[in-house]
Amino acid sequence: MNGKIRIGTIGTGKIVRRFLAGVAKCPLIEYQAVYSRSEEKAKNFAAEYGVEKYYTTLEGLAQDPDIDGVYIASPNFLHCEQAVFLMEHGKHVLVEKPVASNERELERMQQAAQRNHVVFLEAMRSIFAPGYQVIQENLPKLGQIRRVTLQYCQYSSRYDNFKKGIIENAFKPELSNGALMDIGVYCVYALVMLFGMPDRIQAQGVFLENGVDGAGTIIGIYPDKQAELIYSKITDSSSPSQIQGEKANMLISEVGRVQELTICYRNGETEQISIDLDPDDMVYEAGIWADCILNHKETKAYDQYSRMEMKLMDEARKLMGICFPADQGIL
Repeated sequence: MNGKIRIGTIGTGKIVRRFLAGVAKCPLIEYQAVYSRSEEKAKNFAAEYGVEKYYTTLEGLAQDPDIDGVYIASPNFLHCEQAVFLMEHGKHVLVEKPVASNERELERMQQAAQRNHVVFLEAMRSIFAPGYQVIQENLPKLGQIRRVTLQYCQYSSRYDNFKKGIIENAFKPELSNGALMDIGVYCVYALVMLFGMPDRIQAQGVFLENGVDGAGTIIGIYPDKQAELIYSKITDSSSPSQIQGEKANMLISEVGRVQELTICYRNGETEQISIDLDPDDMVYEAGIWADCILNHKETKAYDQYSRMEMKLMDEARKLMGICFPADQGIL
């Protein structure tokens, strides 16, 4: 690979553009090809980013010997089949969150990665950025943790279209989409990474006219603490997330983009912690993926977090009655 991995991308939307802004700052990656089912979109996107290759078939991308890895940003229900197909052709893959429709699909993907000796990661940008490491480093200051409240409530611009009868991908459950999969996943992943899998959960959702979940709440019960995960695509929130300990309380600015922490001690003192975050924050996931490939690093920790994330979301969806076509036979 001559010190760089040569990549292709699946998709031409906003998230791919955001990823490529990060890639532009990552010296370990060279962008070489784009895939889209639309030849016009693929050709125009390739021209915009100065790459010569574009594909309208997954086979073409998978069989290109000059492509080492692929970033997948297709609709959720396509992630598993596309990732497994690419890995069977020896490609490393970075799959946009949520990594799969359910735990069964994730297991297939992880097995394909092991079988083909390729690097497979979920592109959970918030976790790869430095903020969560800073949270972990400062948790001991809080003493015994008793309550965790993680929230991500962001009114979606697509919801305005939904109310006009224009149903876009983010609000289509048949694509394995909805508020939990699109935005609640940030809270779920953060919880299991910081505190592990709860002993049991409770869950409720707010459903829209077409059956998609627009918002929801998950309660995670641990032996010594309780966690609340609050997420929404149909309302905003002005409140920070927080982790409450017996000695102090930690306020987190944004679960999806951690830039500032405030620790409020019981004696009335406060501590402000700022995190220097690159504006193009997908540079971190791109760099870690590339580093794992080039230096043959293990991904077991990330694999474990993704597995817990999918397991928790499967259970939450079962409790809320959210069943995707991809869940046939398991939920």
